[in-house]
Amino acid sequence: MSDSQKFQLGTIGALSLSVVSSVSIVICNKALISTLGFTFATTLTSWHLLVTFCSLHVALLMKLFEHKPFDARAVMGFGILNGISIGLLNLSLGFNSVGFYQMTKLAIIPCTVLLETLFFRKKFSKSIQFSLTILLLGVGIATVTDLQLNALGSFLSLLAVLTTCVAQIMTNTIQKKFKVSSTQLLYQSCPYQALTLFVAGPFLDWCLTDLNVFAFKYTPQVLFFIVLSCLISVSVNFSTFLVIGKTSAVTYQVLGHLKTCLVLGFGYVLLHDPFSWRNILGILVAIVGMVLYSYYCSLESQQKCNEVSSAQLSQVMESESDPLLSVENGVAILGDGVGPKAPAWSSNKDLHA
Repeated sequence: MSDSQKFQLGTIGALSLSVVSSVSIVICNKALISTLGFTFATTLTSWHLLVTFCSLHVALLMKLFEHKPFDARAVMGFGILNGISIGLLNLSLGFNSVGFYQMTKLAIIPCTVLLETLFFRKKFSKSIQFSLTILLLGVGIATVTDLQLNALGSFLSLLAVLTTCVAQIMTNTIQKKFKVSSTQLLYQSCPYQALTLFVAGPFLDWCLTDLNVFAFKYTPQVLFFIVLSCLISVSVNFSTFLVIGKTSAVTYQVLGHLKTCLVLGFGYVLLHDPFSWRNILGILVAIVGMVLYSYYCSLESQQKCNEVSSAQLSQVMESESDPLLSVENGVAILGDGVGPKAPAWSSNKDLHA
């Protein structure tokens, strides 16, 4: 199996893991929040990250991956920024209508494309832009119900979009710059994310719900779903870093909207949530956009691979078509055209005894 085939299988596995784990944790958290009344989402996220770090630490002790320290300031800044973005998204949901919150999530893709174009000189073809437009239109039809605006909510949504975009772009950039795996980056950034949310979580949840997380009555059923949610979150957090590391922040956002459509579908089938023809139409349009995006990404990746292969082939052909008589550093070198060609000695580095 070639390296490109292994990479494609790894990418498909990462995408599948992300979808399955994210849909599972949404269903679990919906039961925890809607049915059991545990509405402390930010504090719960801090517990998710803490459990993820502990799980990765055990994996490190078992030598399932290698610890690779790198720039401590980059890790700290990245971890804190990730924690802040999660908190702002929760605040945005608390101070905005559901429809405006969905619009906030939709704005992440164009914002990410804009930032990557401006600061990383990344180019997105018209085909990719078209498929993303179809995708966003479909998700908007399926999820956006109202657009009630308020100044504070709009400001929080803007901050949430910017911090989320930057954090997801940094996930991909840091992994490539420092040559670390998704596991290594997640292991080192998790404590900072968990600490940020652990400190701010109870206060944010109190602002959003007027309830104290420490005064909540933790029944065995509530504890069971909290533990289950934390265990699933290990897979969610790992797959998030894995997907962004193997693909891009934009692809991860596209995958996130696929999860939204799947959650709507599972909610209708399993939880009997209200469903309309508008939801069905939006999901179908979004699926068309996702299929087009996947097709165009695969097509462009194949074209790049062909260009690289052609360039390598031309280099090989050039090296094989060297003239029988060449001159380097003023010295004539004869090739007999039968055996191995004599080396071209350099007067600077090759004449040392």
